[in-house]
Amino acid sequence: MKIETITENGVPIALVEDQGKLLTGPQAALDLAMTVRYETGAQRIALPKKLVAQEFFILSSGMAGEILQKYINYQFKLAIWGDFSRYTSKPLHDFIYESNQGRDFFFVSTREEAVSRLAGAD
Repeated sequence: MKIETITENGVPIALVEDQGKLLTGPQAALDLAMTVRYETGAQRIALPKKLVAQEFFILSSGMAGEILQKYINYQFKLAIWGDFSRYTSKPLHDFIYESNQGRDFFFVSTREEAVSRLAGAD
């Protein structure tokens, strides 16, 4: 795993890259968060969609809710960037829309937008 830390508007943001999937379940998500906190001190994580298991995007699996709840409990913010247009599920589109209206989780098109949203989140 490669973690690059940048500071935007005085806020440290961890940009994560890897060859395999990192968000494969709640425990893997928590492990990622704790690794980021330990190695960088950041509590805001941006990662590409390719690092997220497809099961996350099937809302009935419960994975997305469990991961997002863990991140809220541990005061992390998460932005996932990539192309979400291939998903046709209305509940998923609604979930993405509602997440993007909040302050903790963002689903955006580009890395730059992920950084911007995380830097501006309260």
